[in-house]
Amino acid sequence: MANKTIRVATDVGGTFTDLVCFETDLSTGKATIKTAKSDTTPPNFEQGVLNVIAKSSVSPSEIDFLAHGTTVVINALTERKGVKVGLITTEGFRDTLEIARGNRPDFFNLDYRKPKPFVERYLRREVPGRMTYKGEEVTQLDLSGLPAILDDFRKDGVEAIAISFLHSYANPAHERATLEEVKRLWPEGSVVASHQITREWREYERTNTAVLSAYVQPAAERYLKRLNEGLKNEGFGGNPYIMQSNCGVDSLEAVSQIPITMVESGPASGFWGAAELGKLIGEPDVLALDIGGTTAKCSLIEDGQVKIMTDYWIERDRTSAGYPIMVPVVDLVEIGNGGGSIAWVDGFNKLHVGPQSAGAKPGPAAYGRGGTNATTTDANLWLGRINRDYFCGGEVVADMQATQKAIEAVGEKLGVNADEAARGIIRIANNNMVNALKLVSLNRGHDPRDFTLVAFGGGGAMHAVALAAELGVKKVVVPAGASVFSAWGMMMSDLRRDYFVTRLADLKEGAAAGIEALFAETEALARSQFAAENIEAGKVKMLRYGKFRYQNQEHTTEVLIEDGAVSDARLAGIETAFHETYEREYTYRLDAPVEMVGIHLVASAEVGKLKMAKSEPTGNDASLAKKGERDVDYALEGIHKASIYDGTRLEPGMTFAGPAIVEDPGTTVVIHPGNRVEIDGYGNIHIHLAA
Repeated sequence: MANKTIRVATDVGGTFTDLVCFETDLSTGKATIKTAKSDTTPPNFEQGVLNVIAKSSVSPSEIDFLAHGTTVVINALTERKGVKVGLITTEGFRDTLEIARGNRPDFFNLDYRKPKPFVERYLRREVPGRMTYKGEEVTQLDLSGLPAILDDFRKDGVEAIAISFLHSYANPAHERATLEEVKRLWPEGSVVASHQITREWREYERTNTAVLSAYVQPAAERYLKRLNEGLKNEGFGGNPYIMQSNCGVDSLEAVSQIPITMVESGPASGFWGAAELGKLIGEPDVLALDIGGTTAKCSLIEDGQVKIMTDYWIERDRTSAGYPIMVPVVDLVEIGNGGGSIAWVDGFNKLHVGPQSAGAKPGPAAYGRGGTNATTTDANLWLGRINRDYFCGGEVVADMQATQKAIEAVGEKLGVNADEAARGIIRIANNNMVNALKLVSLNRGHDPRDFTLVAFGGGGAMHAVALAAELGVKKVVVPAGASVFSAWGMMMSDLRRDYFVTRLADLKEGAAAGIEALFAETEALARSQFAAENIEAGKVKMLRYGKFRYQNQEHTTEVLIEDGAVSDARLAGIETAFHETYEREYTYRLDAPVEMVGIHLVASAEVGKLKMAKSEPTGNDASLAKKGERDVDYALEGIHKASIYDGTRLEPGMTFAGPAIVEDPGTTVVIHPGNRVEIDGYGNIHIHLAA
């Protein structure tokens, strides 16, 4: 074992649990890559992780680094499988969750009802005590009524407590005192305070975040504990790292205290992987696209940096305002279009695809599990884009009779044959995904033609070229192991924590000292937390951002602040950067004073991050990987005789041209006529679109 390291990442999805293993020879730097999939095992998700490790034939005792991502938190929220929560808040503010925000997405619905709070009113209790927005105490904290509150909570079956006080982002002293007293009076209970999660203002968002964290905390804590114990029992001697929504990993102990930080850990790891892949291949500006069975997610990566935000909502749609979660989450757009998205015809004979999904059971009609609705997967199969004799990597026999029946049913409603119906399904699905990609690019002032499209997930490579052509993108990259790319992204992640602190300051002479002091104070806190976990100070890197706005505006624009102390001499440059960033996103700038609303500090350290070794071209011709030919319907370009390649036999340096299909066990890559393809030294597929 002295001459090699073994790094493993596991990703728990709704249907499958994925694994990626890198065994690196330390003398040569070459890595052997192994992947595996196993069924997800709710409610005991940790068993699925142990199963997929066993299936991969990797001995836990030999693993040097283990990263883990999971959908446990988001599933507990959406399926309402958390615990009963009690809220302790500032006197007079128990109805913050009920009042929420005034936004009404279903604006003209006179019967509109706001989303129901996760804590009923009788479980929301108040204590006296008050801070100002500057963090100054105006009313002393009075915890004399706390024992009675906790007694009531026990009688009502409360399992977790959230604490959220007014202006605790500015001074959390009252929250800290209440937190300690609750722990003293109820040591076996689960409790979280809002300042442990975020130090940003916005009372409703911060309170709701604390409540949702408390709601999932006992279940997440039990899950992580069982996972850790299961790994230890199998011989794993290290400490697992948990993927978070901010594209970084954190220690299991830290995440157990505030599990809400892993609410979007799966998508985050994929987009971080896309950013790291972009740096690796010299493509720092990336449009990342992840197409799974139910949804398509996309994010824009500029200059190798993934944008992180805290304005994140779940269950927000055209009829519901949803619920805010104020934790660092990768900036993404998600739509209900994936391989299992159902095609349907409305009362005006108009074709739609999604957001309804056939799920894993019964799944697309082609699965032969009783599904009767035509899906995107069925359409891809019918048009020859997916190999009916190598369906799901050869693990499933495609039910072509059920597929034909489902697609013909759609065609009958439209007055067209099955072929035309299937083409329509693909084109509508592509159009939906193009609109999502525009939301993260054009709508924010970015020209997609300046970016490379990195497509992954089980369905990403099937649609990527068509989407790129629509957007004017000149190059598509399909990563090696695209179907388990999110797990690969975890291997590239740093130990990372994001610190958001609200502090108002006008950008004028004399303000720099206060801004620099706030950064220095937050950096000291970050370093102390890393030091407590035995992370060497020299390994910790800091990245500074400021959150700015024009005076009297409501929301902010984030700007990177270059290295070096903030001084009055630098304020003009920071203000200029804000004007430029604001104008790019909103198309105009104002002649108005600028103020800082707060800071965003990113603290990170490498903990077992994978170093990829590049292989030289083998000199072999791509014909060695060719399996044969078949007719493929490209929807817009018509039917072409396509060369079929075995993805597992493609080698660095191989080149070929479309029309072609690349098949590997996890995904199918659709290469259109006129495309030029090359395989790089890391096994990624580069598809150059015709000019």
